[in-house]
Amino acid sequence: MLLLEIDKVKKYYGDRLILEIDNLLVYSQDKIGIVGINGAGKSTLLNMLCSKSSCDEGWIKMYGRYSYITQIDEPENISENEKNTLSGGEKTKLKIQSAFNKNSSILLADEPTSNLDIAGIQMLEKKLKNYKGAIFIVSHDRQLLDNVCNKILELNNGKIKLYNGNYSQYIKQKQLEKATLQGEYDEYIREKKKLEICIDKTKGKSNSIRKAPKRMGNSEARLHKMGNQKAKKNLDRAAKALESRLNRLGVKEKPKDLEKTKLDIKASEGVYSKILIEGKNINKVFNKKCIFKNGFFQIYNGSKVALIGPNGCGKTTLIKMILNGEEGIVTSNVLRIGYFSQTLDILDQTKTILENVMDSSIYDESFARIMLSRLLFKRDDVYKKVCVLSGGEKVKVAFAKIILSDVNILILDEPTNYLDIYSVEALEKMLSEYNGTVLFISHDRRFINNVANKTMVIENYKISMYDGNYDEFLETLNKKKNIDKNELKMKKMILQNRLSEVLGRLSMPCKNDDVEKLDREYNEILKMLMELKNM
Repeated sequence: MLLLEIDKVKKYYGDRLILEIDNLLVYSQDKIGIVGINGAGKSTLLNMLCSKSSCDEGWIKMYGRYSYITQIDEPENISENEKNTLSGGEKTKLKIQSAFNKNSSILLADEPTSNLDIAGIQMLEKKLKNYKGAIFIVSHDRQLLDNVCNKILELNNGKIKLYNGNYSQYIKQKQLEKATLQGEYDEYIREKKKLEICIDKTKGKSNSIRKAPKRMGNSEARLHKMGNQKAKKNLDRAAKALESRLNRLGVKEKPKDLEKTKLDIKASEGVYSKILIEGKNINKVFNKKCIFKNGFFQIYNGSKVALIGPNGCGKTTLIKMILNGEEGIVTSNVLRIGYFSQTLDILDQTKTILENVMDSSIYDESFARIMLSRLLFKRDDVYKKVCVLSGGEKVKVAFAKIILSDVNILILDEPTNYLDIYSVEALEKMLSEYNGTVLFISHDRRFINNVANKTMVIENYKISMYDGNYDEFLETLNKKKNIDKNELKMKKMILQNRLSEVLGRLSMPCKNDDVEKLDREYNEILKMLMELKNM
């Protein structure tokens, strides 16, 4: 069923064309992920769909009710006290619940995973997959886009392009497009060079035709000239024909190539310890609430550790304990920490991007500029003042400043917040190539999988360490659950056998049987079986 129709829509900010959509039809089964760089117009498009923002040309028709999970607005129908006391994750959950309760046929969602922990994201994913209607979702969570979407709408330079499939399938189609464009460009360059060589040779032959020698008679000279002129004319005509072919050759632009240079960013010299950070018998209480109890962990030199757990479990608290060297935390004497916090307080708002980075860089300017280019700050972008940058751009500057400074371990608190999907991938690649140690908090499962080789989990006041990334951690948990299930099954079987034996002896007691003792054992076994049943 057709639910939405867009025709010849244009949206301007001042004189600048932000969005141009020639035609778009959306049906009830469409689950569309919207991708594009920060500032491409993703949120603007959502606001236009629900008439929060008007289009300057064309029209949008919606055939049904909509619900909208906004990124910035407060949840509906909450008190002033709740506005001040609820966490970001709690507010996001309220907005999600409110949107799904409206029984709409179109769902709009602008970064709905903001402030959610992994369990919250998985809950949202389940709701989106079960939603009966069309979905437009802006998100930088690639795993969510893979698990939910069947179409991807790309916004690029004000234009839109719709791709069938989820995010991974979209990436494959983009790679195929790029390979096709590169092939066409290479063919264009070959043909262009071939024609240019032919033109140069033909013109060279034309210019080399000599005039008649001085001692030649008039009649001979006339014949010589006529022959040469005819040959020259033919060559000039051939050169013009070749030039005409060259001019008619459709110009092919070279496809934009993503930065492929691998930067050799090494951690500062002098770290030879096997273990850089160790936590022993960590206990933490905050506002009378227990955070950790007898916590233990080790961060090995060269490891990349993802710190995960539900919201409020103490992830940021643990990082601050490490930074402050609190009781129970032991660190290497030569440890120099590069800390990325969500407050971005290491940036000087009055200075440029390049100035901020170079203030603490141990690398030269050309190296720093290559690094910034990989984070999508090209050419003169590096001279922009930090105060005019978006939240996502500031995040990237802060990261560049830290990674290029004199540090030997990176500690990052939610580094993917505010980043567009392409910047997340750029950051991910850089951290994967980084030779030093990394400890980072993230709820982005794809990001964790592609960066981490260790997973630290905080849950139920405990700190647990696992080898491998997020998927490998889940695999370990599932194996443990299967082992636990088998052990449980064995315990039940032993107890049931003993119960049958006790019941038999109670039914027909021998002379030496203590009936009261057997009766107590019978009741204890029943109680134990009931407890196992509830596990």
